Amino acid sequence: VNEDRLYRALDRLLSHKPALEQHLVARLGELFALEYDLLLYDVTSVYFEGQAAGNPLAQRGDRRDHRPDCQQVCLALVVTRDGMPLGYEPFPGNRTDVTTVEEIVETMEARYGLAQRIWVMDRGMTSEDNLAWLRQTGRRYLVGTPKSELRKWARQLAEATDWRTVRDGVEAKQGVGPDGQETFILVRSVERREKERAMHARFCRRIEEGLTTFGQRIAQARRPLDRGRLERQVGRLLERNPRAAGRYVIEFVPDPTVPAGVRLLWTARPEWDDWARWSEGCYVLRSNIPDWSPEDLWRTSMQLTEAEAAFRIQKSELAIRPVWHQRADRVQGLLPGLRALEDLGAVAATGRPGAESPHHPRRAAADPEHRRGPPHRGWP
Repeated sequence: VNEDRLYRALDRLLSHKPALEQHLVARLGELFALEYDLLLYDVTSVYFEGQAAGNPLAQRGDRRDHRPDCQQVCLALVVTRDGMPLGYEPFPGNRTDVTTVEEIVETMEARYGLAQRIWVMDRGMTSEDNLAWLRQTGRRYLVGTPKSELRKWARQLAEATDWRTVRDGVEAKQGVGPDGQETFILVRSVERREKERAMHARFCRRIEEGLTTFGQRIAQARRPLDRGRLERQVGRLLERNPRAAGRYVIEFVPDPTVPAGVRLLWTARPEWDDWARWSEGCYVLRSNIPDWSPEDLWRTSMQLTEAEAAFRIQKSELAIRPVWHQRADRVQGLLPGLRALEDLGAVAATGRPGAESPHHPRRAAADPEHRRGPPHRGWP
């Protein structure tokens, strides 16, 4: 047995991928009493080595792998609340997450039948069009929201009443959407607040150090400087530190009394600091499930980490990146094997899905000593 034979075998399996997934879902459901009433959906990407000129899936897009020099393919994954994969689907690397929702929901329902499932997705999948489509078709959802959603709830965030403790250090408050069809859950977390506060401080420090350097260069210049070039350099500085870019008002003022011909002026906006103090550690969940408590909705949203854990297995233990294949069918042919390895990993320790083997993400998160695990050769 060698790699070429394994790849040819996967090529043969590709045409049977839907049937294989249906069989695995049915069989695993019988063996382990899996529930498919709640599905978690997320998207990741893997990058290619080489030009991949003959592969239309290989495109440049959102850089999850921090490899802007490489083309990539997006992998959509649907898992159960136990972390068991329900299906993989590949998308071109330049496909945005928000455009995949309808296709994935309809694909899963066509494959496994219609049911009163709840779809749990992060804020990258959220758009008004997607949510309107889910409501109109009678589907239930629980989604994260963009950070900008917080401003719509500024008054409720500031009020000290109606907050309920859902876990140590985490509080939630329930609100109703303007049309009465949706429930919004405001969440504030002490741990997340400290993290975001530290991030803001770090980005502010970098920006101010950069602006100080720019000011010194301008003051020491012996000839006129190009204002447009200076503005582009400041723009790149803000682009590298986006979390605090809105805090500053920056301008280059013409000044014929200095050799550079311009003077750098900048100030911090106090209203930005005020909003940061209120919003750090806070986020909003959005759902059309009317009879769940804030605690139920928050705990369910936390299960999205199951999908993220499956992606971590792909990129660490299974070592699927980079992809070296130059053909789209060969990339798609990897998916049945990837699904099989994910299923095996989930039941390896105790013969049940979601088992916390020494290298399972949940155990690794709880015990840093298990994060490293034994060396893995990876998967070709």
